[in-house]
Amino acid sequence: MELSRPISRPCIAAAFVLACLSTPAAPLQALDNGLARTPPMGWNSWNHFRCNGVNEAVVRAAADAMVASGMRDAGYRYVVLDDCWQAPARDADGRLQADPRRFPSGIEALADYVHARGLRFGLYAVPGSETCAMHWDRYPARGIGSFGHEAIDAATFAGWGVDYLKYDWCRADETEGLARPEAFAKMRDLLAATGRPIVYGISEYGHTRPWTWAAPIANLWRTTEDIRPTWESLMKIIDRQAALSPYSAPGAWNDPDMLQVGNRGLAENESRAHFSLWALLNAPLMAGNDLAGMDEATRRILTNREVIAVDQDWGGRQGERLRDDGEREVWAKPMSGGGVAVVLLNRGDAAADIAVGRAELGLPAAARCKARDLWHGRTRRLAATLRRRVAARDVAMLRIACSGAASSQSHRFRNDEVTDR
Repeated sequence: MELSRPISRPCIAAAFVLACLSTPAAPLQALDNGLARTPPMGWNSWNHFRCNGVNEAVVRAAADAMVASGMRDAGYRYVVLDDCWQAPARDADGRLQADPRRFPSGIEALADYVHARGLRFGLYAVPGSETCAMHWDRYPARGIGSFGHEAIDAATFAGWGVDYLKYDWCRADETEGLARPEAFAKMRDLLAATGRPIVYGISEYGHTRPWTWAAPIANLWRTTEDIRPTWESLMKIIDRQAALSPYSAPGAWNDPDMLQVGNRGLAENESRAHFSLWALLNAPLMAGNDLAGMDEATRRILTNREVIAVDQDWGGRQGERLRDDGEREVWAKPMSGGGVAVVLLNRGDAAADIAVGRAELGLPAAARCKARDLWHGRTRRLAATLRRRVAARDVAMLRIACSGAASSQSHRFRNDEVTDR
């Protein structure tokens, strides 16, 4: 289902913007497992390695690189092994097995390797009888989906030390006639019964508006079809998020899919815009590149702690689009300590000036405000208008804080201020 791209939003009436942004929607009934109180951060094997490129060495190298690159220290925790880890069939007792050629040490040993590096381990499964790779990548297996084996699979995952489960729909309505809420809830209950804390992410690609029903079932739910490493894919996904800000809360996150930052097909500026927008949306930050082989530009994007802090901060509402001027857009998100994070997005193929006034952001006219540029590390005193020249297919991302009784702030700025014009 496609969400239309709104040209205006009901919250953009002059000085009422920040009040609207800061007012939480009706509280969601989030899954009561005490997990994912901030959006999960980690790495998933699928976007870069897909099915045929993943193996035990790849996952170990990703865990090692997550530590060596500084990603772990920046907040990344989960190393998630996606589809194609399974042996072609279950064992005689109906248990899943690791593919003996590509995962000779087994999944439990792989989880131990990840845990030994201060990280957490995630795995992939499906509610039907066939995984997505069986259908789309012709993965040679039979009966490795959880259908009819849900209880034994949940117990197996817990026994192996799994900390995160990605449960992917993969046509289970067509192959087994399953209904999404019931099938996903069944695994939720069985995971809880194991007694092991396991973050639970579900994926049905936004087909049945899961943001309206999935909060009590899962910690996160996909809102879109699979992401691709193209600017067109990123913009299509962003348009689908514009109306979803009320459907998000600690422990219950909209998931616009894994990151493509650093993968072939995206330029550095496009990757920077991608990461900024996902952070403003409180999206799970699951890297999808080759961590062991990433270049320094990619590492800098993925480990920008000031941008990550926006993603991990819950101000009562995820970011949303305030203004759409065609190729130029303004997105904003309230911050828990007061103030607002802002992304000025240039979707076009030429540099453009983008401006937003204090009144549109709901900032007090007389307050002393500062705007911190999160990519260039500069702080400026904010005048009546925030204005930036934004390169093609790029963003300016800023965090604005104001002093005074009307707006208490917790963010501290460096002493490198100039006046914004």
